[in-house]
Amino acid sequence: MAPEHYFSSASDSELKLRQISVQLAGREYTVTTANAVFSPDHIDTGTQVLLNNAPPPPHDGDFLDIGCGWGPISLHLALTSPDARIWAVDVNERALDLVRRNAAALGLTNVTAVLPADVPADLLFRTIWSNPPIRVGKDELHNLMTTWLPRLQPGSDAWLVVQKNLGSDSLHRWLDDELSDEYTVSRTTTSKGFRVLRVNRGE
Repeated sequence: MAPEHYFSSASDSELKLRQISVQLAGREYTVTTANAVFSPDHIDTGTQVLLNNAPPPPHDGDFLDIGCGWGPISLHLALTSPDARIWAVDVNERALDLVRRNAAALGLTNVTAVLPADVPADLLFRTIWSNPPIRVGKDELHNLMTTWLPRLQPGSDAWLVVQKNLGSDSLHRWLDDELSDEYTVSRTTTSKGFRVLRVNRGE
């Protein structure tokens, strides 16, 4: 049998829930994670670099978290911007269930956890945050970027964190070449082997 990946749509393994303590939006919370999702024991280093170094999100609007996993980015955004609506998107059904479970446990009503196809096709986003699933392969990663980044509202930013050794600089160059002239891609932070990239869509 092929090994199970956190970017698989469904898991054949028995669900094993666990609770962990994490820092989100400046406070400590207890959240639920499980096997067969990305980084079930803690907030992974890349996501932590993004949360520590991206600027505060806007106060309201529709936000997107691409590849949400069990939800650390989505929960952080929802706690920080309670008037915003957070779209937590993943192909892993178990991950989406965990996001819903965690949002409910934290009393957050502004998180919508859905499969990519369930995001309304005409929706544009005030901001996009992502620790994208680099290990899905370059073609699929590029498809993710060309699917979602054009859905930034004009005048808005996307914030991506990518490990330096897994191609952050090549992704930066590819985005520069692939996106239209209304987009500007810049590196804002290097920390713990990760780069934070800002993708700005001009007015």
